[in-house]
Amino acid sequence: MKSFPSRLALILITGLISHAAMAADPIATVNGKAIPAARASTMLAEQKVQGATESAELRDAVREELIRREVLAQEASKAGMDKKEDIQAQMDLARQAVLIRAYLQDYVKSHPVTDDAVKAEYENIKSQMSGAKEYKPRHILVETDTEAKVIIAKLGAGEKFETLATQSKDPGSKDKGGELGWSNPAMFVKPFADALQQLAKGQYTKEPVKTDFGYHVIQLDDVRQPEPPTLEEVKPQLQQRMQQQVVEKHMLELRAKAEIK
Repeated sequence: MKSFPSRLALILITGLISHAAMAADPIATVNGKAIPAARASTMLAEQKVQGATESAELRDAVREELIRREVLAQEASKAGMDKKEDIQAQMDLARQAVLIRAYLQDYVKSHPVTDDAVKAEYENIKSQMSGAKEYKPRHILVETDTEAKVIIAKLGAGEKFETLATQSKDPGSKDKGGELGWSNPAMFVKPFADALQQLAKGQYTKEPVKTDFGYHVIQLDDVRQPEPPTLEEVKPQLQQRMQQQVVEKHMLELRAKAEIK
């Protein structure tokens, strides 16, 4: 089974932002302290990534927000907040996160996932799916072994599964004749999945199937070989996952090389 990238890697990848060019002149001065235009450029870029359209109104709003922040930051400094150990630690972490994002942004650009690599991964996944089957079961869930055996006897006498399913304790399927829809067996608990895969199309279990939920009577309506999605349908998700794996691998390599005591 393939390992997934760490949560940190995912957060850092999704936080990558392309920043606009930074002007040289300050956008405002608050109590003698200039607010660099670079901050406005960065905030504008963030807003545009979120879907905002650059306009005079947006630039004015960004300027006002940065002024408000500067006013509050100066008051916080006057109150000695920037001298507190826990606040300094938070500021260090924030600065570190910005540096990491910048580094990973550059690394991602210089180590792109190629179309050939994506296609190869797609073919690999598709080959792993080739033997998998999807099942369309119904079930009736009851509390006791005796109740399940009574239902099995009624099925043997010719009563319809859909009618008996109204007795089921499963609220999600009882009103649908016990239908669970097309599913991979891995979605079910093991005793249920094992019993399901032993059934032929149209058959039902002749003995109750016990799970942590209770006792099941299972019927298999149909089985099929699933049709995999096309490469074009899954290409964006594959590219993203593979890029995350590239970053994760790089992080692990750097971790292994680091001298840590």
